[in-house]
Amino acid sequence: MSLLVTKPAPEFKAQTVLADNTIAEKSLSELRGDKYAVVFFYPLDFTFVCPSEIVAFDRKLNEFKKRNCEVIGISVDSQFTHLAWKNTPLEKGGIGNVKFPLVADLTKQIAEQYGVLINGAVALRGLFLIDKAGVVRHAVINDLPLGRNVDEAIRMLDALQYHETHGEVCPANWREGQIAMKPTAAGVAEYLAKQN
Repeated sequence: MSLLVTKPAPEFKAQTVLADNTIAEKSLSELRGDKYAVVFFYPLDFTFVCPSEIVAFDRKLNEFKKRNCEVIGISVDSQFTHLAWKNTPLEKGGIGNVKFPLVADLTKQIAEQYGVLINGAVALRGLFLIDKAGVVRHAVINDLPLGRNVDEAIRMLDALQYHETHGEVCPANWREGQIAMKPTAAGVAEYLAKQN
Protein backbone atom coordinates (compact mmCIF):
# COMPACT_ATOMS: atom_id res chain seq x y z
CA MET A 1 0.00 0.00 0.00
CA SER A 2 2.67 2.54 0.94
CA LEU A 3 4.30 1.88 -2.43
CA LEU A 4 1.50 3.87 -4.08
CA VAL A 5 2.46 7.14 -2.39
CA THR A 6 4.03 9.48 -5.02
CA LYS A 7 2.75 7.24 -7.85
CA PRO A 8 -0.32 7.58 -10.09
CA ALA A 9 -3.44 6.19 -8.45
CA PRO A 10 -4.48 2.93 -10.12
CA GLU A 11 -7.30 3.65 -12.57
CA PHE A 12 -10.44 1.56 -12.31
CA LYS A 13 -13.82 1.25 -14.01
CA ALA A 14 -16.70 -0.37 -12.13
CA GLN A 15 -20.41 -0.31 -11.42
CA THR A 16 -21.09 2.54 -9.00
CA VAL A 17 -24.07 3.71 -6.96
CA LEU A 18 -24.12 7.48 -7.36
CA ALA A 19 -25.43 10.09 -4.92
CA ASP A 20 -28.87 10.07 -6.59
CA ASN A 21 -29.06 6.24 -6.27
CA THR A 22 -28.61 5.64 -9.99
CA ILE A 23 -26.21 2.89 -10.98
CA ALA A 24 -23.66 3.42 -13.73
CA GLU A 25 -20.26 2.19 -14.78
CA LYS A 26 -17.81 4.88 -13.72
CA SER A 27 -14.05 5.25 -13.74
CA LEU A 28 -11.85 6.91 -11.14
CA SER A 29 -10.97 9.68 -13.58
CA GLU A 30 -14.68 10.40 -14.20
CA LEU A 31 -15.51 10.46 -10.51
CA ARG A 32 -12.49 12.59 -9.65
CA GLY A 33 -12.16 14.89 -12.64
CA ASP A 34 -10.03 17.99 -12.00
CA LYS A 35 -10.34 17.59 -8.25
CA TYR A 36 -8.68 15.97 -5.31
CA ALA A 37 -10.08 12.63 -4.22
CA VAL A 38 -10.25 10.63 -1.03
CA VAL A 39 -10.73 7.00 -2.02
CA PHE A 40 -11.45 4.74 0.91
CA PHE A 41 -11.95 0.99 1.10
CA TYR A 42 -14.09 -0.78 3.66
CA PRO A 43 -14.66 -4.52 4.16
CA LEU A 44 -18.38 -5.16 3.59
CA ASP A 45 -21.83 -3.63 3.51
CA PHE A 46 -24.20 -4.46 6.38
CA THR A 47 -21.40 -4.79 8.92
CA PHE A 48 -20.56 -2.88 12.11
CA VAL A 49 -17.61 -0.46 11.96
CA CYS A 50 -18.23 0.32 8.27
CA PRO A 51 -21.49 2.25 8.69
CA SER A 52 -19.93 4.45 11.38
CA GLU A 53 -17.18 5.44 8.93
CA ILE A 54 -19.43 5.90 5.91
CA VAL A 55 -21.89 8.06 7.82
CA ALA A 56 -18.98 10.06 9.30
CA PHE A 57 -17.63 10.73 5.79
CA ASP A 58 -21.12 11.72 4.64
CA ARG A 59 -21.59 14.13 7.56
CA LYS A 60 -18.29 15.85 6.65
CA LEU A 61 -18.89 15.74 2.89
CA ASN A 62 -19.34 19.52 2.64
CA GLU A 63 -15.90 19.99 4.25
CA PHE A 64 -14.35 17.87 1.50
CA LYS A 65 -16.34 19.63 -1.23
CA LYS A 66 -15.23 23.06 0.09
CA ARG A 67 -11.69 21.82 -0.54
CA ASN A 68 -12.49 20.68 -4.11
CA CYS A 69 -12.28 17.03 -3.06
CA GLU A 70 -14.48 14.08 -3.98
CA VAL A 71 -15.06 11.20 -1.57
CA ILE A 72 -15.37 7.70 -3.05
CA GLY A 73 -16.14 4.54 -1.07
CA ILE A 74 -15.28 1.03 -2.32
CA SER A 75 -16.01 -2.47 -1.06
CA VAL A 76 -16.18 -5.96 -2.55
CA ASP A 77 -20.00 -5.86 -2.51
CA SER A 78 -22.18 -5.51 -5.60
CA GLN A 79 -23.82 -2.29 -6.68
CA PHE A 80 -27.16 -3.85 -5.72
CA THR A 81 -26.00 -4.51 -2.17
CA HIS A 82 -24.69 -0.92 -1.96
CA LEU A 83 -28.09 0.36 -3.07
CA ALA A 84 -29.95 -1.89 -0.62
CA TRP A 85 -27.71 -0.64 2.21
CA LYS A 86 -28.35 3.00 1.23
CA ASN A 87 -32.09 2.27 1.19
CA THR A 88 -31.94 0.83 4.72
CA PRO A 89 -32.46 3.40 7.50
CA LEU A 90 -29.70 4.01 10.04
CA GLU A 91 -31.78 2.59 12.89
CA LYS A 92 -32.10 -0.71 10.99
CA GLY A 93 -28.40 -1.15 10.24
CA GLY A 94 -28.26 0.85 7.02
CA ILE A 95 -26.34 3.96 6.02
CA GLY A 96 -29.19 6.05 4.66
CA ASN A 97 -28.89 8.11 1.51
CA VAL A 98 -25.18 9.01 1.61
CA LYS A 99 -24.22 11.58 -1.00
CA PHE A 100 -20.97 10.18 -2.38
CA PRO A 101 -20.38 7.29 -4.82
CA LEU A 102 -20.07 3.70 -3.64
CA VAL A 103 -18.06 1.56 -6.04
CA ALA A 104 -18.69 -2.18 -6.45
CA ASP A 105 -15.50 -4.27 -6.49
CA LEU A 106 -16.96 -7.77 -6.89
CA THR A 107 -13.86 -9.02 -8.70
CA LYS A 108 -11.66 -7.62 -5.89
CA GLN A 109 -9.29 -6.26 -8.53
CA ILE A 110 -9.49 -2.67 -7.31
CA ALA A 111 -8.68 -3.65 -3.72
CA GLU A 112 -5.82 -5.78 -5.03
CA GLN A 113 -4.46 -2.91 -7.18
CA TYR A 114 -4.47 -0.64 -4.13
CA GLY A 115 -2.80 -3.28 -1.95
CA VAL A 116 -5.58 -3.57 0.63
CA LEU A 117 -7.08 -6.99 -0.20
CA ILE A 118 -6.64 -9.36 2.74
CA ASN A 119 -6.73 -13.15 2.41
CA GLY A 120 -8.30 -12.77 -1.02
CA ALA A 121 -11.58 -11.94 0.72
CA VAL A 122 -12.23 -8.34 1.75
CA ALA A 123 -10.47 -4.98 1.79
CA LEU A 124 -8.77 -3.60 4.85
CA ARG A 125 -9.65 -0.02 5.78
CA GLY A 126 -7.36 1.70 3.28
CA LEU A 127 -7.59 5.42 2.56
CA PHE A 128 -5.82 7.20 -0.30
CA LEU A 129 -5.55 10.95 -0.83
CA ILE A 130 -5.12 11.66 -4.55
CA ASP A 131 -4.10 15.06 -5.88
CA LYS A 132 -5.48 16.84 -8.96
CA ALA A 133 -2.81 15.24 -11.14
CA GLY A 134 -3.99 11.77 -10.08
CA VAL A 135 -1.00 11.05 -7.83
CA VAL A 136 -1.39 9.35 -4.45
CA ARG A 137 -0.04 11.77 -1.84
CA HIS A 138 -1.12 10.06 1.39
CA ALA A 139 -2.18 6.53 2.30
CA VAL A 140 -3.19 4.90 5.56
CA ILE A 141 -4.45 1.43 6.32
CA ASN A 142 -6.30 0.10 9.37
CA ASP A 143 -7.05 -3.45 10.40
CA LEU A 144 -10.71 -4.49 10.22
CA PRO A 145 -11.79 -3.62 13.79
CA LEU A 146 -10.20 -0.13 13.76
CA GLY A 147 -12.31 2.73 12.40
CA ARG A 148 -10.74 5.75 10.71
CA ASN A 149 -10.64 9.38 11.81
CA VAL A 150 -12.39 11.45 9.13
CA ASP A 151 -11.04 14.70 10.60
CA GLU A 152 -7.51 13.38 10.04
CA ALA A 153 -8.31 12.83 6.35
CA ILE A 154 -9.42 16.49 6.16
CA ARG A 155 -6.28 17.60 8.01
CA MET A 156 -4.08 15.77 5.51
CA LEU A 157 -5.98 17.34 2.61
CA ASP A 158 -5.48 20.78 4.19
CA ALA A 159 -1.76 20.06 4.63
CA LEU A 160 -1.37 18.99 1.00
CA GLN A 161 -3.19 22.06 -0.29
CA TYR A 162 -1.21 24.37 2.02
CA HIS A 163 2.06 22.88 0.78
CA GLU A 164 0.98 23.24 -2.86
CA THR A 165 -0.01 26.89 -2.32
CA HIS A 166 2.82 28.10 -0.05
CA GLY A 167 5.70 25.68 -0.66
CA GLU A 168 6.17 25.22 3.07
CA VAL A 169 5.95 21.82 4.77
CA CYS A 170 3.49 20.93 7.49
CA PRO A 171 4.94 19.60 10.77
CA ALA A 172 3.48 17.05 13.16
CA ASN A 173 -0.08 17.79 14.27
CA TRP A 174 -0.29 20.83 11.95
CA ARG A 175 -3.77 22.25 11.42
CA GLU A 176 -5.08 24.92 9.06
CA GLY A 177 -4.23 28.35 10.46
CA GLN A 178 -1.09 27.21 12.30
CA ILE A 179 2.44 28.05 11.24
CA ALA A 180 4.23 25.70 8.90
CA MET A 181 7.95 25.62 8.18
CA LYS A 182 10.37 26.21 5.38
CA PRO A 183 11.87 22.95 4.07
CA THR A 184 15.37 23.81 5.27
CA ALA A 185 17.43 23.07 8.38
CA ALA A 186 17.08 26.73 9.40
CA GLY A 187 13.30 26.51 8.83
CA VAL A 188 13.04 23.49 11.12
CA ALA A 189 15.15 25.17 13.82
CA GLU A 190 13.03 28.33 13.61
CA TYR A 191 9.81 26.33 13.84
CA LEU A 192 11.00 24.26 16.83
CA ALA A 193 12.21 27.38 18.64
CA LYS A 194 8.71 28.87 18.34
CA GLN A 195 7.19 25.73 19.88
CA ASN A 196 8.90 26.22 23.28
